[in-house]
Order: sequence, then C-alpha cells, then structure tokens
Amino acid sequence: MFKASSATLQPWQVIVGGICGLVLSIGLARFAFTPLLPQLQLQTGLSDAAAGGLAAIHYAGYISGALAAAWIDDVRWRHRLYGMGLWLSLLTVAGMALSTWMPAWALWRYLGGLCGATGMLLGAGLVLGWLMRQGRRPELGVHFIGLGLGIVVSALGAWGVSQIWTLWSQQWLAMAAIGLVFFVPAWLWRPPVPPATSAATAAQAVHKVSRRWMLTMAGSYFAAGWGFVISATFTVAIVEREPALAGQGALAWALVGLAAMPTVFLWDKVARRVGDTRALLLAFGLQTVSVILPALSGSLAAALCGALGYGGTFIGIVSLTLALVGRRAPYNPGKAMARLTLSYGAAQVIAPVVAGAMAQATGTFKGALWLTAGVMLLGMALLATLPEEAPTDAQA
Repeated sequence: MFKASSATLQPWQVIVGGICGLVLSIGLARFAFTPLLPQLQLQTGLSDAAAGGLAAIHYAGYISGALAAAWIDDVRWRHRLYGMGLWLSLLTVAGMALSTWMPAWALWRYLGGLCGATGMLLGAGLVLGWLMRQGRRPELGVHFIGLGLGIVVSALGAWGVSQIWTLWSQQWLAMAAIGLVFFVPAWLWRPPVPPATSAATAAQAVHKVSRRWMLTMAGSYFAAGWGFVISATFTVAIVEREPALAGQGALAWALVGLAAMPTVFLWDKVARRVGDTRALLLAFGLQTVSVILPALSGSLAAALCGALGYGGTFIGIVSLTLALVGRRAPYNPGKAMARLTLSYGAAQVIAPVVAGAMAQATGTFKGALWLTAGVMLLGMALLATLPEEAPTDAQA
C-alpha cells in the first residue's frame, strides 16, 4: 500500500489522516479495552487487580514510546515510527484474541502503549509542525477530534460486535477489522516528512522552554494523566457495578466520546479568549467535578453527567497542553511534547494499579474516585502558579 505524494496532499487530507491515525492508535489500540473489559472479565475470570495491571502495562509501553519520541531528533525516523505504529495498532487489537495467557495479554497491551505514543506524540507533532509551516493557526483541537471519535468508535463498535458475537475473542477480532477502515486513510494521508533542521536550531528551540515552566507543567500534566486513566480504564466497569445501572456501561462510554468531539473546538476558543492557563484551570475544575459525581451518587444521572463532564474536558486538557508546549518548540514540537508527556504516562502507570487494588479491597471504585479528585486539585494548584499566557484571539 503506497502513500499519496506529498505534493498532491490537500490540507483536509492531512487533517483527516491524522484524525484516523488517532482513532486507530488510541481509540482502538487503547480505548477498545474499556468497553470490552467487562465481557473479558466475565468469560475469563480476569480480576479487577489484574485488569488494572494490564492497564498499567499498557501505559508502561506508552512511557517507553514517549521516551523514544523525546530522544529521537531525526524527523525522518519520527515519520517512519509513526507509520509503523499504525500497522502495529491493528496487530495489538487482534493479538488480544489469540490467547488467554496473561503474559501474552501483557505483551499486547505494552505494544499497544507504544502505538498510542506514536499516534499521540509523533502524529500530533507532525500535524502541528505542518500547520505551522503552512502558516495556519497552531492549535490541535481539530486533530484531537480523533480521540473523541475513537471513544465513540470503540463504544459503538463494542456494542455492535457484542450483538453478533458473544465470545470475547471474536469481539476483539471484529474490533481489529473495524480498525482497517481507519488504517487506510491514516496511512495514505500521513503528514509529509517535515524539512530537516540542524541539531543546534532544534536544541535552541527546545531551550526556550524554561526549566521551571516545564517542571510545573509536568506536575500538572501528571495530575491530568491520573484523572484521564481512571475514567478511561474503569468508566464502563464503574457503571456496570451499580445494580440499577447494569447494561448501561456502553451508553456512558459513548457519551464520553460524543461529548469530547465538539468540545475540542470550544476549548481552543476559550483559550483564545482567556489564555491557555486559565482555560486549563477551568478544564481541570470541571473534570474534578465529573470525577466526584459518580462517587457521590450511584444514579444513572450522576453516571451520565460524570461521563459527559469527563468527555468534555480530558481532550481539551491534552490539546491545550500539547499545543502550548509545541508552540514553544516549533522546530521539533513532537520531541517537546514527548518530554512533557513522560509525567502524564507515569500517572497512567501508577493510577490503574492503585485504583484496581482499592476496588479489589473494598468492592467499590468510590475511594479511587475521591483520590483522583484530590490529585486533580493538586494539579490545579500547580497550574495556578504559572504566569498567565496572553490570549491569542487575534492570532491569524
């Protein structure tokens, strides 16, 4: 399968290709685990603690990918690895169906984490770099529609395949087949290889990001990663555990994605009006409320409002944060994004293990949700110490 010539690619193709790459590498290679988890546990006896362990292993792969992205300077290699990640995303989804051996599952989840890093960091960096070279507004809101769409695809896809196939392994294979639909445009319309820059120029661009600013952002992004992964891993399971809500888990997960897709535009607009830091503080606050709601009440309304609030904020946090650091390192935005994402990935390794163990010990996720809210508040406190970025409403 060949890639379209860079000269013939249209802007909409690069953007749509990037969106499809996120649907594949994150929406399916990562998020399919969430709606398929209850059936996997029911049919294989996978415990809550083991499920949390698999999620942590996935994010260990994500951190490994982020480390590689933070280390690689050669733009050609970043482009090649992004393409390899698209192929591997399909294999990791299908691979989950091939065995019930825990080490095999761990391997596939780890490789899936590597794919997520290529989609989130290398793909986003290539798209953002292309936008800046084209003189377009350097924002990632449109690109990150792929995260919300990926959630919708994983939720509706899991519901659809469950109506046809009841065996968990068949469901994973069917999800891999769905991934082929997104693989084709993602592969053909990959962002062109960016022009090479000298190591000195790239180093100078990254040096513009002060150490204090980067460390503060890393701390707040750790909190964001904690809030993200708890809901991303356990939303369906939390809903299904409530006796009155059994069978509504897929609906809650679909709402996350439906809320996420339009709000990526809204957060860009908010940042243009009030500045990036204030926009991030607002997103953190709303996500904290969405985490607390299911802990306060076991009602369907609380579950759905929590899902809507989570979906409406987590992509905004990711988009605003990565675009902000990418603009500060325009010659190698993917590398700067990867350095910051290491803290996000660290939280994604630690949080599922802690939450899974707490749920295993108590039989409920409420304690883990309250802990997550506390971590998010600490992240807000760190953000509040940063100088306010000037609003960019006037930017072309």
